[in-house]
Amino acid sequence: MVPRATTMKSSIVKRSVVLAGRKTSVSLEEEFWNGLKEIADGRHITPSDLVGAINAKRQHDNLSSALRLFVLEHYLTKASGREAE
Repeated sequence: MVPRATTMKSSIVKRSVVLAGRKTSVSLEEEFWNGLKEIADGRHITPSDLVGAINAKRQHDNLSSALRLFVLEHYLTKASGREAE
């Protein structure tokens, strides 16, 4: 008997954020939302302010991708022992 492939349930969560006075929706996995909140808490700012700062500096058309890359870079930097920006 051949084992059936298992499918992973996506944990993508859509949330609304206000950027430059305009409301927009962003879809990210729950783990990335948690990472953004943790990073924001460590910087003593709100997650919305952090998303706004990332949005202002992003070089990608897709905000969700920019947020994922920001969180990834933050934790890679932290894991390597370097100082984060």
